[in-house]
Formats: sequence, C-alpha cells, structure tokens
Amino acid sequence: MTEQQKKNNLKKHKAIATGLFVAMMIVYFLMVYLAQHSDAKWIGYVEAFAEAAMVGALADWFAVTALFRYPLGIKIPHTNLIENSKNAIGDNLGQFVTDNFLTPKTIRPYIEKLEVVKFAADWLNKPSNQKGLQEELINFSKKIVNDLDDKDVVDFISLKGDEILKQFDLPELVSSSLEYILEKEKHDEILESIIPKAKEYILQSDLIIKDKLNEKHPVISFFAGKKISKGVVEGVISFLDEIEEDREHPVRQNIEQLIRDNILNIKESPEWRAKLESLRDDFITPERFHDYAFDLWTAIRENLTESFDDQNSALQIYIQKNIQKLAENLTDNQEMIDKINGWVRHFIYRMILRNVGEVEDLISKTVGDWEGKQLSEKLELEVGKDLQFIRINGTLVGGLVGLIIYTITQFVFH
Repeated sequence: MTEQQKKNNLKKHKAIATGLFVAMMIVYFLMVYLAQHSDAKWIGYVEAFAEAAMVGALADWFAVTALFRYPLGIKIPHTNLIENSKNAIGDNLGQFVTDNFLTPKTIRPYIEKLEVVKFAADWLNKPSNQKGLQEELINFSKKIVNDLDDKDVVDFISLKGDEILKQFDLPELVSSSLEYILEKEKHDEILESIIPKAKEYILQSDLIIKDKLNEKHPVISFFAGKKISKGVVEGVISFLDEIEEDREHPVRQNIEQLIRDNILNIKESPEWRAKLESLRDDFITPERFHDYAFDLWTAIRENLTESFDDQNSALQIYIQKNIQKLAENLTDNQEMIDKINGWVRHFIYRMILRNVGEVEDLISKTVGDWEGKQLSEKLELEVGKDLQFIRINGTLVGGLVGLIIYTITQFVFH
C-alpha cells in the first residue's frame, strides 16, 4: 500500500468515527426534544444510549488524539505523547527489537534453514544467467585492464622482477642445473646436438684452413696446401664422428668429469658467486629489464584485449567452462554444498550477533533524528486506521453500557 493510499484510508476511517459521534449527538438532542413532548418510555432508553455513546466517543477521541498531537491545540499535560517522547521511543524500540528478535535463540532456527547454495545453483543453472555472469566478469576484467596505467605496471614489473632475480642463489641454481644435466644425461644430448653443427662448419672451413696455412707457411702451402687442409678437415671430422658414435669416448667422459668437478666449486666458491652475479648484472641492466617489462606488459595487454573481444578465445572458453563446472558442483556436489551453506550460515550468525548493538543504535539514532512531528505523522499513518476503530468501538460500547445502566436503574428504582 502506497503512502497516499494509507492517508486516504486513515481519512476515511476518521470520517466514519467522527460521523458516528455526530450521529449520536443528533439522536441525543432529538430524544431530548421528544421527551419534552411525549411520555413514551423508549425515548429514555435511546437518549441514554446516545448520551453514553457521545461520552465514549469523546473520551476515546481524546485518548487517540493525545497520542499524536495536542487535543484542540490545548497543551494539556501528558498529551502529544509521541512527539514529546521521541527519544525514549527510539531507545525503547531499538532495545525491544534487539532483545526480542536478534537473540541467538530467535535467529538460529531461521539461519539454519538458509539454503544459499540452492538459490545460487537455481540461478546459475539458467543459460541466460551463465552468459550474463560471463559478460560481467569479462567487462569487469576489461575495465581493470583499461584503468591500469602502463607506466605504473611496467615500473611494478621491473621492480618486482629485479627483486625476485636478486633473491635467486645463482651458484645454487647453476650447480643444481648441472646436477640435473648429469642425472638425466642431458650433457650427451647437448654434445650430440653440437657435433653435427661443428662438422658442418668444419667442412665449410676448408678454404679458411688453406688460407691460414698459406699465411704462416707459404712454401708448404704452395706444394701441399690443399692436401694438408683436406687432411686436417678429414681428421677433425673423423675425430668428431668417433665422439658422436661412441658414448663411452674419453672426450665424453672428460666433459662429464669436468662438470662434476666444477659443481661443488661453483656452489661454494666466492669467486664463482662473484663471477655469476657480475654476469647477471652485466647482462640484465635496469634499462634492459625495463625494456623486457615493457615488452611483457604490452604483449599481455594486447593478448587480454583480444581475448576480451573474441567469444572463442581461450580466456572466454575457460571462464565459460568454469562457470558451468561451478553450476554443476553447486547442484550435485553435496560436500561442497554443505560446506558453503555452513560457512554462510556461520558468517551471517556471527555478523548479526556481533552487530546487535549497532542495530539498536541505528534504530535509536534514526528515530532520534526524525522531527517529533514527522515521527508522530509516520506512526499515525501506520496505526491510525486501527485506532479509529477504538473510537468507533468506544462509541458503541459506551452507548451499550449507558443503555444497560439506564435499564437497570429503571427496573430497580422505578
């Protein structure tokens, strides 16, 4: 019911109660007039009813009116009660609500009935809601990315990246990497991938060998340069073939032993630590790291922007699948349902009990901040219609009591 409807309803019932009083007054004066011109006994009974009804109507009008304002504007003590007791009403109302509605005993049964997961699952199982949630997540993510300042992000990545890089124990990292290479025999794989490239380079270096020989020993080069360079190339190629084909070749074993001998040295030697850290600082300068960070953020931003706008992107598909999976779990995974419901119920229960005092203060302050007249008008609008029935009942009951008293008087004393 709207406020205007409440006002119209109150006005109508006031008119009924007042109209009944006016009717009783007319009947009373009419009976007084008739009594002067007739001896009919019924006139006395009607007159007694109307007279008592007027008294009841006036008494109840005064009582009801005194709650909300001064009757006839006269400041009679203990009238206009609501406006004059505004602060006390606010305090008592706040205490009444918290003492009777926000106690563990009263709220626990309602909280234990809460099925938050069922509501969420019913909502999420609708395809239109899943699509809407996906769109909202994408829009929210897009806004975050668009609102980020590129310079701030790049500076942050540079700063954190530099901090993380300097936290690495380089000797430990290098020695662990070498141990892993030996354990997984990756050194053989590395060597076997290098040898074909080395042979290819040597085969292409025949003329370089001949030129060097000619430069150092021109006479020998003149008579046997081509033969010597060919022999050198073939000898080196043959040697590399042996290393490549024989996994137990001494060169392989020497390389493995060299790695093993240096693992502990790299891990514990201050010289190695200084060398590695110097190499790190020379290779990864602040300017270079800033460029890396800029390139990284640019790539991430472009990728995210494309993913936001592409319905078939990996990001969109990932979000869609996880929303569907969440909906399924909220429907079928009873263990998850019980856990979430338990968490929510416990959270709500604790929050209500923790903030009972806040609720009481809120009610008290809200009522206290109202103008007294405003509070009076609000309450009259809510309960005024029912109070008009007090006036109506007072009129009728008063009349009946007056009639009964008059009747008894007639039987006893006449």
